[in-house]
Amino acid sequence: MAIEDLTRLLIEFYEKFSSWEQGVVRETGLTPAQMHTLEILGSCGDLRMKDLAGRMGVTTGSLTVLVDRLERAGFVARRPHESDRRSILVGLTPEGERHSREHHALHARLTGEMTDSLSAEEAALFPEILRKISAHL
Repeated sequence: MAIEDLTRLLIEFYEKFSSWEQGVVRETGLTPAQMHTLEILGSCGDLRMKDLAGRMGVTTGSLTVLVDRLERAGFVARRPHESDRRSILVGLTPEGERHSREHHALHARLTGEMTDSLSAEEAALFPEILRKISAHL
């Protein structure tokens, strides 16, 4: 396959996935970045702001604004780190946990729908291919 064809397919996939994500997040009243924050905290547990910013690929300054809004909405709570007095941990509230679980279930369903179209061999290779691609981004 020519690189131009692969590029076009990647862009098309990104646009479709992004459109799907925007649609399901829009129904919650949250932004995609806010929902992804809840999702990361839901899968990783409480994180230091620096670690959460790293996982999201944003600066701690940008993350502070995002976490402020989520905290005001009652989705996350900040608390001091037990062993590092300079660090603040961010964790989900029960309402944040609910949103994280619901959104994760939507992702799991979409993943199932996408992989249903693959052969058993393709489905077995798919996670490793995604890991390799992601490692280069």
